[in-house]
Amino acid sequence: MRGMWTAAEVRAAEERAPVAESVLMRRAAFGTATVALSMLDGRRRVGLLVGAGNNGGDALWAGYFLRRRGVRVYAVLLAPERAHRAGLAAFRRAGGRVVDLLPEVDLVVDGIVGLSGRGGLRPDAVAHVERVTAPILAVDLPSGLDADTGAASGRHVRAAVTVTFGCLKPVHALADCGDVRLVDIGLSVDSPYLSELTSAEIGALWPVPGRSSDKYTQGVTGVAAGSSVYPGAAVLATGAAVLGTSGMVRYAGAAAEAVRARWPEAICTGSITDAGRVQAWVVGPGLGTGSSAEAALRTVLEAGVPVCVDADAITLLATNPSLSDARDPATPLVLTPHDREFARLAGAVGDDRVGAARRAAARFDAVVLLKGHATVIAAPDGRTLVNRAGSSWAATAGSGDVLSGLIGALLASGTDPLLAAAGAAHVHTLAADLAASGAPIPASSLLAAVPDAVRTVRALVPSE
Repeated sequence: MRGMWTAAEVRAAEERAPVAESVLMRRAAFGTATVALSMLDGRRRVGLLVGAGNNGGDALWAGYFLRRRGVRVYAVLLAPERAHRAGLAAFRRAGGRVVDLLPEVDLVVDGIVGLSGRGGLRPDAVAHVERVTAPILAVDLPSGLDADTGAASGRHVRAAVTVTFGCLKPVHALADCGDVRLVDIGLSVDSPYLSELTSAEIGALWPVPGRSSDKYTQGVTGVAAGSSVYPGAAVLATGAAVLGTSGMVRYAGAAAEAVRARWPEAICTGSITDAGRVQAWVVGPGLGTGSSAEAALRTVLEAGVPVCVDADAITLLATNPSLSDARDPATPLVLTPHDREFARLAGAVGDDRVGAARRAAARFDAVVLLKGHATVIAAPDGRTLVNRAGSSWAATAGSGDVLSGLIGALLASGTDPLLAAAGAAHVHTLAADLAASGAPIPASSLLAAVPDAVRTVRALVPSE
């Protein structure tokens, strides 16, 4: 599991460090210089964009180390009167040149604003950044992004690579920081603010049949989805539960014939009351928001098994909050809104996606999976995970139906709801990447790639 810590937590760790701040800075700068040399690949000209304070100091000391390796280094001081004194002295002593405008260089180091920066770049910084044509190496984070939320409230640097020190920060998962390189400088940090599961960890939690398994121990997933208008949502959600290795899938709803035709493995009925015993329910995709859909949601919430609530069922909860009373508080609930659904349910997301998901999780006593390029998954107890999408291939109609079916399969197997949501999101993203292979895809192609995605993460689990 990869942890991420806020700017305040990092500053506290730096204050606890057993060495002086100057030592930490030189360690960070040496790491920056090492990454810069790898990006230069034999080329010899580097430009520094240097802001005030420690972030600019990191860049200047990196310039010092690069000069000692024979690299020509030029620095623009955006706040000369507040430039880091020791770093600037060392840079000049090594032969670095301070200039008003960067000449043509092979790499630019962004040392404009560090972890404490707020808001977008100031106009003078924007003017220099806009002149850059070389790849940019950002120090700690691309300047102009918020370290804790990843939000960009104005113009910001777009980095090819970001080098960060001691530990990852939320921005590295929540925003585009390019290729993130972590340099150990000797910090000791406590429990992370935000975490990301590795593919191997996802593979280890994914339910696969054992020697003594049967269809019930593997998990029976119920799907209440689709309608005569949207039968495809039922087909996709049911298919995801089937391919997500449920022991059995029971479908209940108006799209029974369409589901049966595509997934003969599923036991299909037109009514939830006739569906039989399940160990988790998926409810909402393509269900509609009429009285029959409301009755289906109420019945599912009263069933006393874990429930994944998606799409139309989220809208029903938002417009009729009393539906939540049908649920036993001890019954696990997973809500999977995108931003617009979240706004109907809990108010606008805003810049702080982690904070918004955490507040909603506490309010509804549920795991909240807030969809996005960086999907945030928060539990009522405060545990929070993130799943980064390396592409946007999953941004297509019906892909959310596949995700809800995968979550349902994991819930039915008895997986912790937070891990079920995060694991399903990870496999969903991987399936999209595998199916796309560089070209746009429909949700049905994403669904077909689910077994390959599961095999991929399972293959990473260390042998016992």
